[in-house]
Formats: sequence, C-alpha cells, structure tokens
Amino acid sequence: MASGLAFLQEDFRVQYLELMRSSRVYEVAVKSPLEFANVLSERIGASVWLKREDQQPTRSFKLRGAYCKVAALSPEELERGVVAASAGNHAQGVALAARTFGTSAVIVVPETVPPIKAEAIRGLGAELVLSGDSYEDAYKRAQEIAETRNLSFIHPYDDPQVIAGQGTIGIEIVEQLDGIDAVFVPVGGGGLLAGIALAIKQLKPSTKVFGVEPDDSDAMTRSIREGRRVILDRVGGLADGVAVRQVGEEPFRICQQLVDGIITVSNDEICAAVKEIFEDRRAILEPSGALAYAGLRRYVEEQGAQDQRLVAICSGSNLNFDRLRYVAERAEAGEHREAVFAIHIPERPGEFRRLCSAIGNRSVTEFNYRMGDPKQAVVFAGVRVRSIEERQSLFAILSKEYETLDLTDDEIAKTHVRHMVGGPSASAKEERFCHFDFPERSGALGQFLDCLAGKWNISLFHYRNAGGDRGKVLVGFEVPPETASAFEEFRSDVGYLSTDKSHSVALRLFLSNNHHVRSQT
Repeated sequence: MASGLAFLQEDFRVQYLELMRSSRVYEVAVKSPLEFANVLSERIGASVWLKREDQQPTRSFKLRGAYCKVAALSPEELERGVVAASAGNHAQGVALAARTFGTSAVIVVPETVPPIKAEAIRGLGAELVLSGDSYEDAYKRAQEIAETRNLSFIHPYDDPQVIAGQGTIGIEIVEQLDGIDAVFVPVGGGGLLAGIALAIKQLKPSTKVFGVEPDDSDAMTRSIREGRRVILDRVGGLADGVAVRQVGEEPFRICQQLVDGIITVSNDEICAAVKEIFEDRRAILEPSGALAYAGLRRYVEEQGAQDQRLVAICSGSNLNFDRLRYVAERAEAGEHREAVFAIHIPERPGEFRRLCSAIGNRSVTEFNYRMGDPKQAVVFAGVRVRSIEERQSLFAILSKEYETLDLTDDEIAKTHVRHMVGGPSASAKEERFCHFDFPERSGALGQFLDCLAGKWNISLFHYRNAGGDRGKVLVGFEVPPETASAFEEFRSDVGYLSTDKSHSVALRLFLSNNHHVRSQT
C-alpha cells in the first residue's frame, strides 16, 4: 500500500469515518449537488438521482482524494514536492492541490493522454512528463522520479488518505437524501468505491452499494470472485478513467467486506448512458463519468427495481471532443434502439424495394452494399427499433423472406465492417484478419510496419479515430501456410495486443472470399 497509514484494527471503519470528517477537502472542493433526474426516472421507472462530481473545479471527483493526501504531508515533504501518475483526472487534482499548498508537482501521464487533460494539467502549473503508452508505464516512471528526486508519490487510489477524501462523497449523499435504496459507483482502482462504501455502510447500513465496471476492464469483479487481486492482460480504452489492470490492495480489502456487488456493462451501454444523461441534464460526461448510471440502468432492468430510490455518481466530464462521434454512433445500440443485420438477397432488379417493404415503416439508419456474387447480394443494414423485443420481431420477419444474420452485438461489425463494406478482394489469397490495439501516438503505425518488414502483404487496413488513448485497427494479411508459424511470432513480437479475427462472421460475409454464412440469431 502506498501509505504508512494501514487501518488493520477492528475499528478501521470508524477510523476512516473520522478521517473523512476531519478532511480539508472543502478548501478546494465543493459539496456537489445531488440532482433528481426526472427524464431518466420516467424512462427506467425508478427514482434516479445524480451526484454531480463533474461540477468540481477540476471536473472530476479525483480532486478530493488528491487534496486530502497532499494536505496530510509534513512541511518537509511539501517543501520537496510531489509526483503522481495518472491518465488525467487524478493528475489535475494533484496539480491543483500542489498549487494551493505552494509546492511543486511532477505529473507523469501516458503519451496517449487526451489533449484536453494534458492542457489542463499544464494550466495548473505542474511539470508534465509523457511516458509510455499506458498507465502502468507512467506509474513506473513516476516511481523512478519519486526516488531520484526525493518527491512524495501521490497514489491515485491505494492510499487511506485518498480513500478518505473520496469517501466524503458518501457522507454528502447521506446528508442530502433520505431513504436511498442503492448507490452506484464507477470502479477503476477501487478508491472511490471503497471510500463511499465506508461512509454509507456506517451512516446508512441498509443502503446497498454497487460498483460498476466496463466488461473489458473488470479487475474488481474478477478479484472479488477469485478472492485475490487479479491482473488483467489488457483493459479497454473507452472508459479510460477506470482502465486499471489491477485494483488497489487497500480498496480491495475494504470492498470485499462492504460492497454489495459489482455490475459490468458494455461499451455500448456506457455510450447510451452518456447520451441519456445529456438528454436529462444537458451535461456531457466522459465515458467513465457515466459508467455508474449505466450500471444503475442495468440493475433496474435485471432486478425489477422499479420505484426504488437510486443514486449514480457522475464522476467526471473531462471528455476529449473527438470521442463524441464514437459515443454518438454507439449510443443507439446501447439503448437497444438500433438493430444491425446482414441480409442475403437475390442479385436482381427490384429486390432492394422488396427488402424495404419487409422492413416496413421503420427508419433505416444505414444501408451498405457492393456487388460481389452475381447471383446473391449481402446487405449490411441498420434499422431503428424501440426495444430488444422489436429487434427480435423484425429479425423473425426478415428471416421468413431472406437468409438473415443479426450482427447487433458483433463488435467487429460495428467498429469496422459498417464503415468499409466493399466485397471480397479478387486478388487477395490466403487472408488472415487480425485486430490490433494501437496506442494513439505519433509513430505507432511506423513501428508496426517496421516490425512487419515486408514479410507479409497487407490486403486490408482499417482504422478510425475514436478520440481515445488507443486505436482499434483491423488488418488483413496474405499469409501462405508455410509462413503461418513465423506470422504468429510476428504477432507476439510486434508489441501491440492483437486478436485473430479470421473467423469473424461479419468479415466473412462482407470482406472475404468465403462469405456464405447460415442464418442465426
């Protein structure tokens, strides 16, 4: 753990609550409003309140924990200065706290940090150091700087002072609203969840506390299930504020004892939550900032928690503007308002009109087609629907007339294929398709091509900037059988995480020469 304060006694909960109550966070933080969300409440059938931590001076709750920790440093420690590693929000909190106390701050961030966060850190007077492609790279560099320059390291979540600072949110919630049934909290390293659980379970024990994670960054879910802190091989890039491979030691200990459960949600559900909160509050949250509401919404759908009083933490709004396009594209799917189908139709005049008649009066959101097989066409179609049930009903209608495949939940189809439907290549042979995670920094593509070194011909390449710290790249290679082993070595050595997508249904339908796939749900 990052601090010498380790509350291992039986009354550690009381000690934490005392630390929260004596915290100096309100020297810079505000008591954020708890707002009733009438549009969201009507939409899901429960009473929804939003705790607006996006209205803090740094647009994120992270200020609380950072300030609580810096305020607890000795005069000698403050004189030497502080250092922190962060993907953005914690960094701004540390920078503001350091400026308030008149000490220097060194902030280490990945080279992929969104520009809006980097500029905010510099604007607060901190020394900004770019290092590596991930939080882990930045963390190692910050530890080195702390040792060589004798600076105090301010951990973003694995420190009792930081946990106590975040826990002041829980005290505020209890003071602002009676009769709360459950509180939903975004989870990265676990400091926010641990702090809120410590406060609420002492002040209102009957109130449930749930953590919410993206299903591609579910370190706390797996850790609680296995009874130990697991390390994820990779984390997702959409909700970068919670993209942590391993939760903190102290937060894990607390959450094991106090949290009622962890809910995981998809990226589409997160994008839908961003949109729905905007429609209610006219506030644009970053994906991790809307994560808790996405979990609340899933909870109501699965548990039938209508008529309950529920609170979601809106944890931040430091959104890179470029990401809005991706969020808008994926929100419809997250709200179950768009269905995506691959539909086989005869290649003859009049069939498009007949297909439109089968779709009926529903709005078509997308229609992609390119002539390939002279006898049969495959159409990529997006259709606006009102619910999962309507999607299933439409699928049944189309399947009576055509061989139809439901691609609504197919990630490759939604991320890549819908933007590049073009039919099979006439010349590409023995293709392999791989999905790579590229860091969003200059030189990443060049590094990839240097490693490739002309050994395999690239038959397909698709990349689309989604405004995050990592890019999703789909690459097709011509890989003769005798080079298959060497190709796998290349994938291991290239330095970027990759997944073989050669058997993707969507790719086989629209981009490869083996395109016939049976109808399925």
